[in-house]
Amino acid sequence: MKKLSQGTLYYEFSRHPEPRLRVEPGETILVETEDAFSGQIRTNDDRRDKLKMPYSNALTGPIWVEGAQPGDALAVKILEISPSTGQCATRTADPKQLCEWLGIDCPHGTHICKIVDGKIFWNEHITIPYTPMLGCVGTAPNWGSPTTGPAGSYGGNMDIKEVAPGSTVFLPVFVPGAYLYLGDAHAAMGDGELSATGLEMPSATVITVNLLKAKKLPGPRIESPSEIMAVASGCPMERSTAQAYAWLILWLEEDYGWDRWKAYDLLTHVGRLSVGYYAIGTVAAKIESRYVRA
Repeated sequence: MKKLSQGTLYYEFSRHPEPRLRVEPGETILVETEDAFSGQIRTNDDRRDKLKMPYSNALTGPIWVEGAQPGDALAVKILEISPSTGQCATRTADPKQLCEWLGIDCPHGTHICKIVDGKIFWNEHITIPYTPMLGCVGTAPNWGSPTTGPAGSYGGNMDIKEVAPGSTVFLPVFVPGAYLYLGDAHAAMGDGELSATGLEMPSATVITVNLLKAKKLPGPRIESPSEIMAVASGCPMERSTAQAYAWLILWLEEDYGWDRWKAYDLLTHVGRLSVGYYAIGTVAAKIESRYVRA
């Protein structure tokens, strides 16, 4: 198994840096990632200093996948996400859209939580199950260099909680080598990532990267042990919801032989949504696999 240490932290999904690791399709990699705060918050007394580090959601990469060409797809199987420090951190300083109802006098709210035996100790009375996921995973587009703030057809800052151990993330390839990046691991996160931070942690993430030749995708897809889902991002969220469902319908038609209008009908009754950070409107439209193969 190859290992990619943190090294230089990136805040763009860019095709311009020199790849830090080259892998063959099918190889397994241990990737070390920093947290969304770039390591600035390790105690309850620490504060996020945007003068020193104005960006969020640090990435490790880029990873060059041999043989990957535009029009292909990567299949990134997530095997394990382990906390590097035995703890996670969150903060509540930026209520943003909630200010209309809650006001602006929100305390900084730095909050360190220990992770022990599969539990996150939010306080002495409340524990949260350790359910790790990656907030950011994506490939480099062939235009521009999108930051780690938004998400798009390349993946990016999706914050979809099903990007988790046991799942495979399918990503379009836009440039030779694909230029895969990942980071922004969470110990847990609720739907919508309300305060714009999950339970952030540096991680050791183990992935296997496979290559699907000539598999042109419109955007990210996720296959968990029990569901398949298509991801779209953008505001208003009503539009990204419609787009994600449409992409899921076309996936059912292309790969599973469904008539698109029958799939449209079925999803009306059994479709479900997973919501990433609500402010950027990222949505995964999903269906249980048992319906797909019925």
